[in-house]
Amino acid sequence: MKLAMIGFGQAGGKIVDKFVGYDAEQGSNIVRAAVAVNTAKADLMGLENIPESQRVLIGQSRVKGHGVGADNELGAEIAEEDMDEVQGAIDSIPVHEVDAFLVIAGLGGGTGSGGAPVISKHLKRIYTEPVYGMGILPGSDEGGIYTLNAARSFQTFVREVDNLLVFDNDAWRKTGESVQGGYDQINDEIVKRFGILFGAGEVEQGGEVAESVVDSSEIINTLAGGGVSTVGYAREEVENTGGGNGGLLSRLTGGEEEDELDTAHTTNRITSLVRKAALGRLTLPCEIEGSERALLVMAGPPKYLNRKGIERGRKWLEEQTGSMEVRGGDYPVRGANFVAGVILLSGVNNVPRIKELQQVAIEAQDNIEDIRDESEENLEELVNDDDDELESLF
Repeated sequence: MKLAMIGFGQAGGKIVDKFVGYDAEQGSNIVRAAVAVNTAKADLMGLENIPESQRVLIGQSRVKGHGVGADNELGAEIAEEDMDEVQGAIDSIPVHEVDAFLVIAGLGGGTGSGGAPVISKHLKRIYTEPVYGMGILPGSDEGGIYTLNAARSFQTFVREVDNLLVFDNDAWRKTGESVQGGYDQINDEIVKRFGILFGAGEVEQGGEVAESVVDSSEIINTLAGGGVSTVGYAREEVENTGGGNGGLLSRLTGGEEEDELDTAHTTNRITSLVRKAALGRLTLPCEIEGSERALLVMAGPPKYLNRKGIERGRKWLEEQTGSMEVRGGDYPVRGANFVAGVILLSGVNNVPRIKELQQVAIEAQDNIEDIRDESEENLEELVNDDDDELESLF
C-alpha cells in the first residue's frame, strides 16, 4: 500500500521519520511521500530521514518557532491559518501514485492534537483518496491537561478521517523506563506492526507472490465505514538453516528437512500466532467481540505460510469477533528469520480506555475551570485590599 504520510507535531513527526527509515531499510516502498509539520523549530531540526524541503514550520508569526505549549486550541487555529504552507508541501506529493493519506499525531500535546483533525478535514475536502488518522494516546500518568487534550482531539479527529488507528501509550510504557527510552520503544512497536500491515501485497520484480494476496484494496475495505481501529501482533523466530536448535523450524518439522515441512505443524503454529495476536497486547486494548471488520496478514518465509493455517485462523477470528467481514492472506518475506501475524480490527466499540479517558478529561476540565475562577478571586483579593487609597494608572 502506497501512503502519503503527514506527521503533525512532535510525536507525529518522529513516527513518520521512523517509518521513512524503516521503509529504506526493508525496501517495502510503503511511504510514497512524507511531510512533517510543527510549530516548534527544534523538533523539525531533530528529524533524520524526512527531507528538509518536506519539513513545514507553521505559526511563526504567533509562537516564533517555540511551539504552542500544549494548547491544542491554538494548535488548531495555527493549522487553519497556515494551511497554505502545509498545502505547498502536499502539492509536491505525486497523489496519483498514492492509495491513501495517513495523518499521524500524538493526541496529548498542542500542535498535533489540534492540527491533525484540521489537516484531515482539509485533505478530505480536496482529494478522493481515503484519509486515515493514527492517534497516539498519552499515558494516564502524563497529567490532566494532556488527558483533556487527548479526549477533545480524539472525538474531533475520529469524525474527520475515514478511520482512526489508535495506539495507547498507557498499555506500552514500562514501569521505571525513561521517558525517551519509552517513546523510542513505542515508536518501534508502531512502525513494526503497521509496516507489515501496509507492506503486504507489495511485490518487487522477481519477488515472492503470495498464495492469497492482501493488497491495498483489502486494507481499504477493512477500514471502510469509519470508526476506531486497533492492531494486534505476534511473532516467532524461525531457523533458516536446518538443525535441531529447538527453534520454530524444528518444532514445525519434527526434525525433518526444511523442504519437507509438516503441514499440520505449520497450520497449528499459524493458528496459534493468530490467537496470540488477537488476544495479546493490542495497540488499543479492547474487547475484540463486536469488531465490525478484521484483516489477518501472516508474514514470513514462504515455506512457513500455508493457506490452510491462514484460513483456519481467519475462521477463528470470525467466531471471536462475530463479524462476517474478516479478510486474510499472506505476505511472503524471503530470507526473514521470523513468522509474524498482524491483525487489524476495525470498527471496535467496546474500549474501556476511551471511556475512562473521556471521564478523566471531563473531571480535568471541571477542575481547570474551578482553579481559574479561584485564581481570579485570589487576584482580586490581593490587589484590591488598598483599593480606596490607590488609583490605577489607567
